[in-house]
Amino acid sequence: MMENLQNLHTHTTFCDGCDTPEEMVLAAIGKGFSSIGFSGHSYMSYSPYYIKLGDKTAEYKKEIIRLKEKYRSEIEIFLGLEVDMYSQPDMSGYDYLIGSVHYFKIGNEFVAFDRNLDVVKNVINEYFGGNGMEYAKAYYKECTYLPEFGNFDILGHFDLITKHSDTEKLFDENSKEYRTWVSESLEALSGKIPFFEVNTGAISRNYRKTPYPAPFIVKEMKRLGFGAVITSDCHNKDFLDCNFEEARQLLLECGYTERYILTKNGFCAVAI
Repeated sequence: MMENLQNLHTHTTFCDGCDTPEEMVLAAIGKGFSSIGFSGHSYMSYSPYYIKLGDKTAEYKKEIIRLKEKYRSEIEIFLGLEVDMYSQPDMSGYDYLIGSVHYFKIGNEFVAFDRNLDVVKNVINEYFGGNGMEYAKAYYKECTYLPEFGNFDILGHFDLITKHSDTEKLFDENSKEYRTWVSESLEALSGKIPFFEVNTGAISRNYRKTPYPAPFIVKEMKRLGFGAVITSDCHNKDFLDCNFEEARQLLLECGYTERYILTKNGFCAVAI
């Protein structure tokens, strides 16, 4: 079993997760985690889902702080936020921040693409003339803007647009063009966001059989000096440690000998 078990990408009923924060904490304790970090989605005023749900940020922060105290003798708890790039939340008072891109901004319109396959295909058809490669190019360009919107600790699910690649090839991930766009995006982010996540969330939700990012991307991240964290992008307490061993093996195969965990003294390297 992996030592220093930690998950920093955790969603609860305060956003789109299935379980309450306390249920997540109890699951983490039961699985032998040394710590857990909560990363509720930032409120997005352009998202119909979050408009309907309402802005629960204050209640979320209050509850995680309460749980920190209640369970301080059993597990270390961190208060984080997954910030959608265009959401512009108050980012003060958090232990860490994940920066993610879930929307394109096209003109004055916010276009969601982290959706089911039919929605993604409609986005490609409507906004990119049916050209999946133009869609991919636009996504990686969008990612380069992330540091302009916050001082993020972790780069979230970097190749998120490959979510449906096991089902249908919407673009050519092996092409020179695709890999050039990936490298250009990472070059722009290098030195600005220190860590990336090996994210197993799409496995638990039956979209993919392997973690994000693809091996060639992890190798490029290693070359550019990004530190690695392992997360399950957990929306269901039963999958809190989903495929962590596969994530660990991916890092080893791509040249990493250490990963990072968050402690009360900041991010610290531990052997893989």
